Amino acid sequence: MLRIAVPNKGSLHESAVSMLLEAGYKARRRGRELVLIDEANDVELFLLRPRDIAVYVGQGTIHAGITGRDLLLDSGAPAVEIQQLGFARSKFRFAAPAGTMSKLSDIEGKRVATSYDLLVRNFLEKENISAEVVHLDGAVESSIQLGVADVIADVVETGSTLRAAGLEVFGPVLLESEAILIAREDVQNDPQIEVLKRRLDGVMRAHSFVLVDYNVHERDLPAVVAITPGFESPTISPLADPSWMAVRAMVPKNQINQVMDELHDEGARGILVTQLTASRL
Repeated sequence: MLRIAVPNKGSLHESAVSMLLEAGYKARRRGRELVLIDEANDVELFLLRPRDIAVYVGQGTIHAGITGRDLLLDSGAPAVEIQQLGFARSKFRFAAPAGTMSKLSDIEGKRVATSYDLLVRNFLEKENISAEVVHLDGAVESSIQLGVADVIADVVETGSTLRAAGLEVFGPVLLESEAILIAREDVQNDPQIEVLKRRLDGVMRAHSFVLVDYNVHERDLPAVVAITPGFESPTISPLADPSWMAVRAMVPKNQINQVMDELHDEGARGILVTQLTASRL
C-alpha cells in the first residue's frame, strides 16, 4: 500500500487536499483523523506537519509526500523533488529595517534570524558571507526590534507583513519555493508513485486548459484550426448541414478570451467553453 504524506494545516493543506481529491484519492477527513485509508487506490494518506514530511519520506516510512521546496531543502533529509505542483508559490528573501541594507555583503558579521537555519546557512556559505544564524520558531519579523537579530530571512508572499514591521527586502532571492511532490530517490520510479505523478499532472494540466467547441463553415476551417490546433489535432465532425463542421480543441485557459475573439472574427459560431477537472495528455 502506497503511503502519502499530506500537510495537516497551513497554506499547503487545502490546496494539497483539493488536488488529491481531483486526482481521485480519498483525501477529505470527516473529523480529526490523522490517517485516511483509500482501499480503492491502495493508498494510505497521513496528515502530518508540513515541516516533518520530508523527514518521514527521507526515513522511508512514507513513500511520497507533498510539502514546500523550502521545507525540503531546510530539512536536509535524503528525499528529492520529483514534481512541481504549481501552488503555494513564494520567494525566500532577506529583510532589514528600511534604508539600512541594500546588498548581500551588508549581512557580513550580522545576526540573521530565521526559521530555516540550514537553508540560510547553506546559502550564506555558498556566497562566502560570514554571519550568525539565529534560530526562531514562527514569525521572525519582531526579532530586530527586540534586539535578537539585525536581519531576517523568511518566506515572502506579498511583503505586507514585512512592511507593517518597518522592514524591506534586499539582496538576491535565496529560493523560489512552491508545493512539490517528494520521494526518496531509490523509490521515485515505483509504479504506484508513477500513477500518483500522472494523476497530479493531469489535474494541473486540466487547471491550465479549457475545452472549446464551436461550429464553422468548411471554407473557414483552415483559418480556425490554425487558431485552435489542440495537442495532436482538433476533433472535427460533420454537422447535419455537410457544409458546416463541429470543432473541439483544448486551449490554454489564460488565452481563451483572445482565442474566442479570433475564432469569431474568422467565422466560428456557437463557441462554447468547458472547464476541465482532470486529464491524461
